Amino acid sequence: MKFGIFIDLQLPRPWAEGDEVRLFHEALEQVELADSLGIDYVWVQEHHFLEEYSHSSAPEVFLAACSQRTKDIRLGHGIVVMSPKYNHPARVAERLATLDILSGGRVEWGTGESGSRMELEGFGVDFVDKRPMWAEAVQETAKMMSTNPYPGFKGKYFSMPHRNVVPKPMQRPHPPVWAACSNRDSLNLAAKLGMGGLTFAFINAEEAKFWVDEYYETFKRECNPIAQAVNPNVSMLTGFMCHKDHDTAVERGQEGAQFFAYGLGHYWRDGIHHPGQTDMWEAFNKRPVSVDKKLERERKKAGMSGIGNPKHLVENFRALENAGVDQLILLHQCGAYKHEHICDSLKLFAAEVLPEFKEREAIREKEKQEMLAPYIEAAHRNIPAPTPMTEIPPVEAYPLMWKKMSAETSQSTPDRRPGMTAFWQMQVGGKRPKK
Repeated sequence: MKFGIFIDLQLPRPWAEGDEVRLFHEALEQVELADSLGIDYVWVQEHHFLEEYSHSSAPEVFLAACSQRTKDIRLGHGIVVMSPKYNHPARVAERLATLDILSGGRVEWGTGESGSRMELEGFGVDFVDKRPMWAEAVQETAKMMSTNPYPGFKGKYFSMPHRNVVPKPMQRPHPPVWAACSNRDSLNLAAKLGMGGLTFAFINAEEAKFWVDEYYETFKRECNPIAQAVNPNVSMLTGFMCHKDHDTAVERGQEGAQFFAYGLGHYWRDGIHHPGQTDMWEAFNKRPVSVDKKLERERKKAGMSGIGNPKHLVENFRALENAGVDQLILLHQCGAYKHEHICDSLKLFAAEVLPEFKEREAIREKEKQEMLAPYIEAAHRNIPAPTPMTEIPPVEAYPLMWKKMSAETSQSTPDRRPGMTAFWQMQVGGKRPKK
């Protein structure tokens, strides 16, 4: 089983001058450390306007910084919000390819719809449109990275003419594509579309086995890829804090993991938020006993298996490995965790937990690829071959286009072409070109 870390950039109030700067630079140090320790992936969220819960609104910039500080760790968008109202598909393709080049081909392309009202309405997205927007954008972004030129597209949510989107990524046809999954239904959809499942839901080993088995059975039977290549993998998230003394690990890690769950509830389920005013950390610490007990039940049920001493982690992680989980993502930075505790936790994990799993991973991966090979081949046959453009219409510069248009009209005809008058005023002092 592979391991990743999860960058959410949580910053509970109260905020002092310089706290955001410190948070970002400490997170970069944590990624550097994870790379040096042999951790396989870093996943960086994209969220907008979610005060305290996530200040990670420009993951492409953060991952670019990571690319120059690391050598081996895979750089994961966990996720890119694919709605064209957040990110135009051509801009996503350009940024992914650029990051892939700068990192030497280490990008993982996680995709998602976004789901909180705070974010969707901030960008003018109707809740009912978010999934078809995501699907349309993922399909076309993959084509942009893998066709030369891109033939253009007329869709419901975005359109653009033919263009050659450059640069192209190092990984061909494009970086491995994943989908954010919060439940079984979305994980099954990822399998049907040939995408890896980034499962941001806390589940125990028994549930994990059921989810993983169902994912792979669906992939084998029903895969019709949305992108230009498939990526059959299942990752799952767990709370994380490791210390030689089990009680110390729980004391350091429990509150942050509970705050993560509380933030999800606040922004996605039952919170009332006043932008710039709500103090979520204060409300979390004043939560009723009934809420505290509910969070404790959730902690015991699932998701907190990564908080404890190394022996505790090995036992719980081995159960998830046996359940077929391909990658476990460690929720290593949340709530008010201290930077030094995070670094110590990662070091202890790498020294006393990770080696056992590393030994088995290469063998397991080889066996998995051999088992899936015929199904991957069958899925790739379901990818429609891009239709090449037999004739590529030229795109003339504005002056040449306008000159030709002027030649086709009389001087007495009012000029109704957008920008024409302003253009000639700028270029030739307001004089119209003579015929």
